[in-house]
Amino acid sequence: MPLSVAEREEFLAQPHIAALSVAADAGRGPLMAPVWYNYSPGGSVWIVMHPDSRKAKLIIETGRFSLLVHRLAPTTRYVAVEGRVTGMRQSTAEERRAMASRYLTPEKVEPYVEFAHEEFRVDLQPEHWLSSDLGEP
Repeated sequence: MPLSVAEREEFLAQPHIAALSVAADAGRGPLMAPVWYNYSPGGSVWIVMHPDSRKAKLIIETGRFSLLVHRLAPTTRYVAVEGRVTGMRQSTAEERRAMASRYLTPEKVEPYVEFAHEEFRVDLQPEHWLSSDLGEP
């Protein structure tokens, strides 16, 4: 059963690991990679990545990407979002800290903030959504 707008946005706002997908070179499937992300209902989705990574180069080239998040319990549920890039710039320490705080224990946040000092922030404007709750796994 498809999720309501509020349900899909609330689910996406939770700190899942997302599968990022971006179109790749001719003759190859899309590049897929696990990523951390940040989202507040009604806003854009943002990720951080090294600007020299293959995914960054492909995102710059295509100007679009998709994210998929899912869970198995208490019910099987997923949300996929696809859209256009609305911004790419050097991330701030505050943004890296906010991202790391979603996924890491407190003592690991500051080492990550320093380690990821070259990472860029990429903003995605959601344009297309797929979602469902499939019931009990």
